[in-house]
Amino acid sequence: MNLLHPQAAQQFSRLELLAKQVVEGFITGLHKSPFHGFSVEFAEHRIYNSGESTRHIDWKLYARTDKLFVKRYEEETNLRCQIVIDNSSSMYFPYTEGGSEETQKNKLNFSIQCAAALTELLKKQRDAVGLSIFNDNIDLHLNARSNPMHHKLMYNELKKLTSHYKPENKHKTFAVKAIHQVAEVTHKRSLIVIFSDMMDSGENRDHIFSALQHLKHKKHEVILFHVTDKNKELDFDFENRPYRFIDMESGEELKVNPTDVKSQYLKQIQEYTSDLKLKCGQYNIDFVEADINQGFEQVLHAYLVKRVNMMH
Repeated sequence: MNLLHPQAAQQFSRLELLAKQVVEGFITGLHKSPFHGFSVEFAEHRIYNSGESTRHIDWKLYARTDKLFVKRYEEETNLRCQIVIDNSSSMYFPYTEGGSEETQKNKLNFSIQCAAALTELLKKQRDAVGLSIFNDNIDLHLNARSNPMHHKLMYNELKKLTSHYKPENKHKTFAVKAIHQVAEVTHKRSLIVIFSDMMDSGENRDHIFSALQHLKHKKHEVILFHVTDKNKELDFDFENRPYRFIDMESGEELKVNPTDVKSQYLKQIQEYTSDLKLKCGQYNIDFVEADINQGFEQVLHAYLVKRVNMMH
């Protein structure tokens, strides 16, 4: 991986620099993958669509890749992408006392870093990108744009997100309400990328499914990254000893030995996750498990697969 010159690095925030390095490494890895032809110069090209004019085909690139690409121009934008991040208290799991907010290895920081990397990837593709942040309402909505000042604003807002959590402040998830709002305020036919644990405080899961369906009704393409600490939240892998569990959204405490409740917990979490996957499949929404312990490639790869599919 090529590191930026120290003087050049000073003009970027720490988050932006991380995003640039992640994306550079990801693109390098693509050269060994089925996306090799797509990734060679995708900042300046797009895949040729059958039936359109052949006037702008890059024949030199065709000779190297055996695939047809059309030269893209500065002002051309093929995609509007709205990145949507759940900022409710449950997204700060696992929370560790002490240490800086930036170094917390939790679901929110993972989502922030993924969002920054996606922003960098969209910049390279000269596509428009926007940002929405929600808990019980939409706290921030930046419409998708593709200019440098807008990108700086997005990185600044993402950076702010790392310093908001205090254990005494509780923000419940009302994904239903927020997703309905996102569906309405986002430009039609956008790609909407959601980062959420989908632990909605509402009792009726059908309302969540209805909100997701609303996105499709507005002609949006959707990727839902179900952000979890798989080891603890999905597999419930705890030692056989008493623990004190605290609900990060309500503050409610429960002292229990995990072994006593594990089978019932796993049954309920697996049932909910299966329902969510099934409904997403029915609505043609890409459902992707995003484990915070597995790195950023799982997210960038899923985005790229979606983008390629949208271009066909």
